[in-house]
Amino acid sequence: MRKTSIRFFENIPVRAVWEEEAAKWYFCATDIAEALTKSKNSRVYWATIKRRNPELIAICKQLKLKAKDGKFYNTDVLEEKDLNTVIALIPSKKSDIFLRWMRNLETSLDEKSKKKAYELFESGYIDEIEVGTTKGLKQIHGYIFGGLYDFAGQVRTCNIAKGGFAFAPAMYLEDTLSAIDQLAENTLEEIVKKYVEMNVAHPFMEGNGRSTRIWLDLMLKKNLGVCVDWSAIDKSDYLAAMKKSVADGTDLFTLVQGALTKDTQNREIIMKGIDYSYYYEEIDKG
Repeated sequence: MRKTSIRFFENIPVRAVWEEEAAKWYFCATDIAEALTKSKNSRVYWATIKRRNPELIAICKQLKLKAKDGKFYNTDVLEEKDLNTVIALIPSKKSDIFLRWMRNLETSLDEKSKKKAYELFESGYIDEIEVGTTKGLKQIHGYIFGGLYDFAGQVRTCNIAKGGFAFAPAMYLEDTLSAIDQLAENTLEEIVKKYVEMNVAHPFMEGNGRSTRIWLDLMLKKNLGVCVDWSAIDKSDYLAAMKKSVADGTDLFTLVQGALTKDTQNREIIMKGIDYSYYYEEIDKG
């Protein structure tokens, strides 16, 4: 299966596909058009731009990308060096912002961490992670943030809060984590509850959500033979459910239950899950 990735520009997915022969990423032209214009029919919009500017034919190639109907279609894509040409032909006040965003992708800490999350699965190291324990969570965090944070894989020693909510006090954190390790994980209800408790503990200074979602999937896979298709869970719904889960985990349970898949070895679901997991952590600016 061809390697794909999704980046989000102001909540609009921009798909990319890896071409093995050229050894480079190609970006979906219609997604770029939608990101720049917010067009409701970006496919038609892009076709019009391409028809009016025949020079685009020379810089576009077609690779198969999965559409919303689940089928794969030949789709216009272009490499990063040709973005300036395309963006110049699409009237938009977002052009400069979009270009800066694209250039920042390869150098940002989040993008570097996301690549390491891909590697966690592709290297096979994911199969060596201890499932459902603090040790396993530390292994995940240490792998995807190693070399990026000096505290990668280390339980925090400072108190932290987010959105007015204070996570587990550092002085009691080791005891809290030990108690979480002992929680049952035989049913979906138990696994979601354990996930919620680990979120409340928030053992790391940064990178908790991205690590614990992988941790959750490993518990689901081991105990129930399923994992979460994170692309099926809306960002705002997930964040609202997580905030509410401190007192009531019903909404979160419902979201997770509705997004479960038995296709636990599907590379596309795994990689797309990482993309969406990182998307959840992006701060909305609009």
